[in-house]
Amino acid sequence: MMKRLSMGMLLIILGVVVLVSCGKKAVDPETAYVKMETSLGDIYIDLFEAETPVHAANFKKLSSEGAYDGIYFHRVITGFMIQAGDPNTRDNDDRSDDGGGSIGERLPAEIGLPHSRGSLGAARDNNPEKKSSGSQFYICHGTPTWLNGDYTVFGKVVKGMDVVDEIATRPTDPNDNPIESVTILKTSLINPEDVPK
Repeated sequence: MMKRLSMGMLLIILGVVVLVSCGKKAVDPETAYVKMETSLGDIYIDLFEAETPVHAANFKKLSSEGAYDGIYFHRVITGFMIQAGDPNTRDNDDRSDDGGGSIGERLPAEIGLPHSRGSLGAARDNNPEKKSSGSQFYICHGTPTWLNGDYTVFGKVVKGMDVVDEIATRPTDPNDNPIESVTILKTSLINPEDVPK
């Protein structure tokens, strides 16, 4: 009986050790980055929680819920930016409504940070309060300083600008919509240390 109990305890302890050593550290939502897996590769984004808390929290929420999964980049301008986040693009059959959709309510402006290559900004229409779309975003391919003071910048690409470059140079139709769609396959929250070196 003692031998069986000892052997059973040993197996339990060994199992716990294996689980602990193989398990990853839980993701801290406060400091998490967003991993965006696209049909052309992965983009890793650091969000500016301190400067733009509303936009950062909204983007993390949508990313963790899979709200961007299956959406494609509907506006691409080389040297300027790539834009996505419109749920209307999921159908991929009717491009006439691309750019007109949003998930959730408009967000209050958190304007202040400058645009630079790799900046993550919130798209918006011409509303007087400069409120942002609830889900549409853009990543700067160039340095569009003329947007400073008018749009909320709420993050930056820390890895994957080669993917942004590839998306930004795709052939497009007259509406700047890539002829061959580039789709966001999955978004998730990860710890900063899990960004590949």
